Amino acid sequence: MTGDEMTLFGTIRAPRELIFGSGQRAALGKVAATLGRRALVVTDERLAGDADFRAMVAQLEAAGLAVRVDGSTLPDVPVETALASAEAARDFAPDLVIGVGGGSCLDMAKCVAVLLTHGGTPQDYYGEFLVPGPVMPLIAVPTTAGTGSEATPVAVLSDSERQLKVGISSPHLIPTVSICDPDLTLTCPAALTAIAGADALTHAIEAFTAIRRAPEPGLAQERVFVGKNATSDHFALTAIGLLWEGLEAACADGRNAEARAQVMLGATTAGLAFGVAGTAAAHAIQYPVGALTHTAHGAGVACLMPYVMAWNAPEIGPELDRIAAAIGLTSGAEVIPAIAALFGRIGIPRTLRDLGLAEDKLDWVAEQSCGIARLIQNNPRPLPPEDMRRLVRAAFRGELAVLETH
Repeated sequence: MTGDEMTLFGTIRAPRELIFGSGQRAALGKVAATLGRRALVVTDERLAGDADFRAMVAQLEAAGLAVRVDGSTLPDVPVETALASAEAARDFAPDLVIGVGGGSCLDMAKCVAVLLTHGGTPQDYYGEFLVPGPVMPLIAVPTTAGTGSEATPVAVLSDSERQLKVGISSPHLIPTVSICDPDLTLTCPAALTAIAGADALTHAIEAFTAIRRAPEPGLAQERVFVGKNATSDHFALTAIGLLWEGLEAACADGRNAEARAQVMLGATTAGLAFGVAGTAAAHAIQYPVGALTHTAHGAGVACLMPYVMAWNAPEIGPELDRIAAAIGLTSGAEVIPAIAALFGRIGIPRTLRDLGLAEDKLDWVAEQSCGIARLIQNNPRPLPPEDMRRLVRAAFRGELAVLETH
């Protein structure tokens, strides 16, 4: 171990309170009553008519809150929808925002809370640390197990002017309270369970294998994503173990409550890990791939993950060994094929070609990926343009072995 690895350094940023467990959504009324009187509940059109959702709204009303439901969330949160929702809510004057749904609903709720508190447009806050101060209380109630948005300082939006997804990253975006009830995921279809769970496993692996930075005082004030550290490693390894254990079972039988709980706790602990450590090359490459193929984010990052791990392998030997121990394998060398095989069994596309990427777009994807500096800088092994092209080509052709020899 080198000297800087001996220095225990950690950063935890998390909700003030995170409540996890079967049936815990029934605590929403009590939790909300301590935080506000007028609740704006942000969700999507499908959930707005759902019986569980209506029961939660009734709880809020029974606890004495005035409630308005905004069911206008769209996938990938187009910027203009967040602005429209904040404008539409002003006459209601909410003092509490509650997001109920998948990652897009939670990100929409975060963005609306920022706009209601600080005004302006979402574009004013793109990047890191640009939210000027705390936002009004925010409760997150996830209904899918994937993005980890209930625990992270990030809201991802889509901006038609920029072609790629954009992010607002600020510790002020972390929900005040998150209520994670795995029963809300019992009806999630197998294909969505697989994509969301694979996204979570990718978050955990990228956080655990991210670059380790010198722990200078002030690091966590200068960077939202500080790189891997003692506490993020703990959450990441926990997530990897839970997802390895539960994900395939949850995809095979959606009513398996134990597997559902493992996957949701895995997604949340992965959020606690990458919300501090950050993600890396798999996420960087997925941004342009997703823009071209319009495929699900989780399918893209999971497709890329084995290739990125193979590229990083010379730098992450100790991490691969620790992952092996966490998932019951005998050596780090078995980890990459095992993760690739798990993704294959649950239906994640094996190559960028399978995702629908056109071969003549490979160089553009490599160029765009190199431009996403905050993620590439977080990768444990450098990816200059020529190597990025090699990695993207290998992921297109399904040639894992090529990466392992360089």
